[in-house]
Order: sequence, then C-alpha cells, then structure tokens
Amino acid sequence: MRRRFLLPGLLAASVACLGAETAAPPTPPEKAPAAAPASASAPAPEEDSYQATLLFTRVVELIRQDYVDGQKIAYKDLIYAALRGMLSSLDPHSQFLDEDAFAEMQRDTKGEFTGLGLILGTKDSALIVISALEGTPGYRAGIMPGDRILKINETSTERLPYAAAVKALRGKRGEKVRMTLYRAPAKPPAKGAIADGDAPENIYEVEMTRELIKVSTVKEVKLLPPETAGDEKIGYLRLEQFGENSVAEFDKALDELQKQGARALVLDLRNDPGGLIDAAVDIAGEFLPPGTVVVSTQGRTEDSRREYRSRRDHPPVTYPLVVLVNGFSASGSEIVAGALQDLKRAVIVGETTFGKGSVQSVVSLGNGIGVRLTTAKYYTPNHRVIHEKGVEPDIAAPITAAEERNLIRLRSPALLTAEEKVSLRGVRDSQLERGVAALRGILIHGERAKAAPAPAASPAAPMAPAPSPAPAAATP
Repeated sequence: MRRRFLLPGLLAASVACLGAETAAPPTPPEKAPAAAPASASAPAPEEDSYQATLLFTRVVELIRQDYVDGQKIAYKDLIYAALRGMLSSLDPHSQFLDEDAFAEMQRDTKGEFTGLGLILGTKDSALIVISALEGTPGYRAGIMPGDRILKINETSTERLPYAAAVKALRGKRGEKVRMTLYRAPAKPPAKGAIADGDAPENIYEVEMTRELIKVSTVKEVKLLPPETAGDEKIGYLRLEQFGENSVAEFDKALDELQKQGARALVLDLRNDPGGLIDAAVDIAGEFLPPGTVVVSTQGRTEDSRREYRSRRDHPPVTYPLVVLVNGFSASGSEIVAGALQDLKRAVIVGETTFGKGSVQSVVSLGNGIGVRLTTAKYYTPNHRVIHEKGVEPDIAAPITAAEERNLIRLRSPALLTAEEKVSLRGVRDSQLERGVAALRGILIHGERAKAAPAPAASPAAPMAPAPSPAPAAATP
C-alpha cells in the first residue's frame, strides 16, 4: 500500500483538491521532536479480531444466501458498501474511495473540474456551505457561507452521510441540480424572544447546472486606494483556497505588488476553506526564514508525527503583514494564520477561525481504489491545537452575517441590479479597515524609529578618589 499524508480543507462538493496530494512530492518533513499527547498515542484496546471478522463474514454470506434481490448481493457491492459505512462512521472526513472517487480526487487537484463550485463542511451535525467559489454556479445562485443544505434534489441531508452528500452534488457537465437551503436571519432574535428556527422565509431553493470550472485561487491583487490606505502603499490580495497552482499565483502577485511599491500587505483569508498542506506551508514560508517550523502533525503512529518547515529558496518578505480571518477560514488558512501569529510575523485581524485541524492520509489499495483516513491533528509552532478550537485573532473585529453577505455581493457588481448597487453603495469593510489601521501604525512607528537620533553616550562619571588608609592603631 502507498500512503500519502494530506491536509484537506473542508471537502468540496465539487472541488476535490481540498485534501488531495500535490503533483510533485514535497521534501520529506522532519519528525516532530515533541511527544504525542497521551490520548493520541494510546493503543487500541485489545479485541478478538478473529471473532469480529467471523461475524462480518457470516453476515455477508447470510445476505448472499437469503436476501430477496439477487441483483444486489455481488461480493464487490457488499464489501464496498460495508467499507463506505465503516469509514463514514469514524468522522465526516474519512472516506472509502471507489474507482470513480479515487480518480476524481486525483483529477481535481489540477485546478479544473466539473461541478458547482461549492465548498462544504459540517458544523453542529449539519451540512453547511463554507464558500462558493467566485464565477461558479453556486456563487451566481447567491449561495452564501453558512447556508445550511436541507435537500439535494429530493433527498434530505438530515441523515445523509457526508460523503454521500458530496457525491450527490457531483456529476456530468450540463446536468441540473436542485438544492433547498436554510439561511439564518440577518438579525439575531431579541433577548427573550423565541428563535424562528427553520422559518419558511429563511428557506430558499436554487437550481444550478454543473459546469467546467477553472480555479484561480489568488484574487484582487492591488494596492489599496487612498480612501482606505491614506498615503501609504499597502498591498492587498485574497486567497480563495490552497490549490496546486496557489504558490505560483501567490509569488506572481507578490512580485506585482512589490513592483508597485507596496510597503505592507493585507492577506485576506476570510472564507478560505483550506486545501493542500504543501501550499499552506509554502505560502506561510514566504514570510519566514528557511527551515522555520510552520506546522506539525501528531497521531497514534510514528509516521504521523512530522514537522513541516518553510523551504523557500529566496529571502523572506519582511514588510509588515496583516492576515484577515473569519469563522469560515479553515484548515490551510488556520495553518498560515496560526504559524504567522505564533512566530510574531503577522497581526491576525477578524474573528476566531473555523477549527478544522485534522489530517487525512490517502492510502492506495491498488486497482484504482483507496481510503481517506483521519490519522493526525495539526499543531501550530507553539504547539497549539486548532481542531475544534480555531485561531483567535490578535485584533477582534466581528461583523454581522448581513455585512459579510454584502461584502461578498460587492465582489461581482455585474450580478447586481441597479437597486442593489445603490443599496450597497455605502457598505464598508470594517475588518479590512481595522487591518489597515494596524499596518499604518506599524509603518509610522517604523519611520519614527529610523528618524530618531541615536542616544548620546552618557559622559563617564569621574572616578572617586581612593579612600585614605585608616590610621594604624597604636600598639599598646
């Protein structure tokens, strides 16, 4: 069997690159010196494996002997169904990969795929949208981060396994998919009021057609305008996810901003669901000396305990950096934010991140099938666990769900009606403004420190005269 360690973000309904391997094998990470937590390294309790295996075999043979429908009792179908159930019972991110799923996972890392452009996750046992990639059917349909998926076509998602929900949203180019979703009200209920739950006015339906989607992960590379940045040249770029092409796109974007004279940078990771661990490590490494630990992983087995270090072959970017995050920044986004925060290389602004910090390994079983298995958790350089905790910002800047939706809608003015454009004219990005204020303060402090004259050396204090020797005592 061939094992490959991966760090998926939240699995995409149409973007399997979250959790897929990179095209070229990375430099083997070093093993982490820290011992794994006791809970992670504890061996499985002893069981009678023979009796358990015998039970499984007896049930399979019973089905083959007595089940009424003879078209459903092929060994392959029964074993595949059992494997799907076994893996999905562990956690939402472990999965049996049959021939189609395994091949699709390998294709989708190339930055081009067929689907809806929706990134899915689970929260509080519900299937939710983490992000809708710009320019995709899901984005044009107005689906927003945090929307809960209630139905896919006519199938309820209430008891639908996560992998089955993802598969239901996949399919051939040109096919239609109908979804029923729930969106939380823009304003929380007043204190003492009864929440409206799944009120009809908060439930909506959309019908979308699957398309061939080309993913460009780096967005909005620009110098911020004077009304936002004042006289300072502050660069801005947004990373939509960590894919196979992200590092090359990121390098190109930084070069463009440096040619324009950028003296500081805002890296926007809001609603970025994560992706390839190598891309996250390399992008964090843009701002760190080579060989710096960016993230470590720890699980029950020896080969799951690793350190991933920055490995860029050029000097790191040294100008001031702010990273914007929110509750839908997950996985790879949390690696970057957590590392740059721990190493005091960036100021993190926004809201506590999603808290997706488990590592999946894809194990090839041969014959075009495999399993995706959760094998470890990842830790920041200061050994903070992120799974189910998230990264807390240095500067808290919460915004409402309605404000967040307005900011997303502003990214595509062509999709807005004339009335919507008027209503959104005064919308401000308060999180970006807080980040820019932090950068301007850093720049001003740096300029003043350079301009301040060196403190004059203090004059040497005159030497005190040597004390006179005490008179000798008279000899009696």
